[in-house]
Amino acid sequence: MTQPFAGIRIVDATHVLAGPFAAYQLALMGADVIKVEPPGEPDQSRDSGPDWSLNDANMGSYFLTQGSNKRAITLDLKQAEGLAIMRALIAKADVLVENFRPGAFEALGLGWEAMSKLNPRLIYCSISAFGQGGPRGGQTAYDHVIQSTSGIMAATGTPEVSPLKLGAPAIDYATGTMGAFALASALFQRERTGKGQRIDLAMLDVALMMQASHITAWSRTGKSSAPKGNDHAHATNSAYPTKDGLVMLGASNLRQQARLWAALGRPEVAKRTNKEREVHRAEEAALLREIMLTRTADEWEEYLQSKHVPASRTRRMDETMADPHLASRGLLHRFESMPGVEGSVTVPVAAFKLAHGGPAVTAPPPMLGQDNDAVLGELGYAPADIAALRAKGVI
Repeated sequence: MTQPFAGIRIVDATHVLAGPFAAYQLALMGADVIKVEPPGEPDQSRDSGPDWSLNDANMGSYFLTQGSNKRAITLDLKQAEGLAIMRALIAKADVLVENFRPGAFEALGLGWEAMSKLNPRLIYCSISAFGQGGPRGGQTAYDHVIQSTSGIMAATGTPEVSPLKLGAPAIDYATGTMGAFALASALFQRERTGKGQRIDLAMLDVALMMQASHITAWSRTGKSSAPKGNDHAHATNSAYPTKDGLVMLGASNLRQQARLWAALGRPEVAKRTNKEREVHRAEEAALLREIMLTRTADEWEEYLQSKHVPASRTRRMDETMADPHLASRGLLHRFESMPGVEGSVTVPVAAFKLAHGGPAVTAPPPMLGQDNDAVLGELGYAPADIAALRAKGVI
């Protein structure tokens, strides 16, 4: 069955996490993604991650995470021949994704205005820290710097330990996911209009969207979100110690909190309104702390879920990965081997399924410059021409 983006060609001139992850989402859905890297300065993610044998091989785990299904070429855009090849790629592409400092591609003659004239149907996506304009437009950042800028760190942690960085580069991956949504939207729009599109995607904007309800609340109260640790405004929607670890309760709405108190043998504690729940939060929390200590976290999870009350034992990554439910979702793909990597590697696929033609990993992450000859051959370069480009350091 044909995948949604089969036949779509994407030039992926991105690095690190957010940009490559956006292109990866479309690669999973059938797009032909050509990753472009400078020959002497490959994507930073290639030597990033905890496994130094992978880093030394330019196949770091950060790169492997979003490298599958792509082809890789090297191009020195500081040389005229490299720029010519890049222009030829863009001329035949459906999408260009780049995440360099705003203005960098314009300085190379590869900006939106020039490329849209070269290819009027081109979807040109620029991903940056703060956007293509505005007072911060020229500034740069990574995930953790955006966490600091956006207010997420100040709202994370406990009253005693805050601000606190999130444990995963969530803004990078949220930006990549938002980028994939923007690209899909622009491609769908092009089917109707025949026109290309410029996408200006900022990590800061994504970080703010991740706090959408906090922003609306702030607009009414003028109060910034305070760090609450593992607590919630409602006691039945918070974490508590058990005999052997934490259990997170998720009895969020009024029906669920009534079911929780009934399951705990204390139906009289259930409240009729959310306002009552907030007023009586302290005594509810004290009662729950006492009750939760009577069983293990696993026992509480099994029991409460059987009563249709959301609850979970707090797990580490290794415990989560061992959950047999993951295998039923098709969320992960295991490579028993791949070029440039010794041993097996498991990478994420996509967080959704389709009834047909859905996301799939069909090829391992490419080694640096692995597809130079193939891609340049498609552009009409003869083997002797490619050899000359390689000797000159263009590729």
